[in-house]
Amino acid sequence: MSGGGPVGVAIVGAGVISGEYLRTLGSFPDVRVLAVADLDPDRAAAAAREHGVPVAGGVDAALAVPEVEIVVNLTVPVAHAEVALAALRAGKHVYGEKPLTATPAEGEAVLAEAAERGLRVGGAPDTFLGAGVQSALRAVREGRIGTPVAAYTATQSLGPEGWHPDPAFFYQPGGGPLFDIGPYYLTALTALFGPVSGVMATAARGRATRAVGSGPKAGQEFPVNVPTHVSALLEFASGPRANSTFSFDSSLPRTVIEITGSEGTLAVPDPNTFGGPLRILPNGADDWTELPVEGATAGRGLGVLEMARALRAGDPHRASGTLALHVLRTMTAIAESAESGEPRRPGTPVPSGLGEVVAPEPLPAGWDPYEATLG
Repeated sequence: MSGGGPVGVAIVGAGVISGEYLRTLGSFPDVRVLAVADLDPDRAAAAAREHGVPVAGGVDAALAVPEVEIVVNLTVPVAHAEVALAALRAGKHVYGEKPLTATPAEGEAVLAEAAERGLRVGGAPDTFLGAGVQSALRAVREGRIGTPVAAYTATQSLGPEGWHPDPAFFYQPGGGPLFDIGPYYLTALTALFGPVSGVMATAARGRATRAVGSGPKAGQEFPVNVPTHVSALLEFASGPRANSTFSFDSSLPRTVIEITGSEGTLAVPDPNTFGGPLRILPNGADDWTELPVEGATAGRGLGVLEMARALRAGDPHRASGTLALHVLRTMTAIAESAESGEPRRPGTPVPSGLGEVVAPEPLPAGWDPYEATLG
């Protein structure tokens, strides 16, 4: 593996989201996409041709490319751990789509394997590295709303079956609005406040079956095996509280993340995007004021780039496996609380002596994904 220059990357999983990763990563001078892998070799080959990637095939073919240093794992959640462990055992760093793995135990095993081998694990969502949430982080750290007290978040829709051609996996264990959309909100909140120390939740399932709304499978019904409306109260170790709703049962679309402080309220941009707007309502003000939004708006893959640059510099990367594991443990605690009717504590120490969960430092406002820094 190379010790300098652009970092070699392999994409594993050539599904819907891979196109965005391939487009974004292909625009960064500090990474090179060298392979695309998928269980369907024709799908991998088509993606590789479209984006000018030299190698296509199965997972073994991607892992065999010596210049590949980071494997980007875009498989379905139940396969995340298997692919991550295979990549680590092949000597590659891993960056995975959310959730980190299907269960916290699998996530702990992946992080332990990486620590034993001296390798890195990163995890989506990387939207919190975008200009919108990063500008919000800087505003909070600068004291623009005083001491953070509470947050209110909501993500509501009728679910992904209206646009996704094969949405059944969203409604199986590891999916649902909590595990599919929840990571964006919980990652942003953890970046703002630090780790979650306790949760209390309720949940419901709106319908027992749903139907595909578009593509060749349109009209086909599939079972719903997870809650589709989840409400959670979150307690953070640093003091603030949050009230969060995650729903695929709402005909009223909503995307809200508001941070209340002792001196005002901050309306944070949609944490499933990379840009603004960012607004503030100081105590006593009659109307919102828009704050400047500075930073990167590149798209999915930003976390892979930041990890690649940190790898070369020997610095910690921000979209870390530690952070992704904490978010997974928090979501699992929410699900367990909703099922039991009892409060749960996700726990903040990472197993195997891998350290504590910390809110990552904001990126410098001038951090530029398109400026070559690795030679």
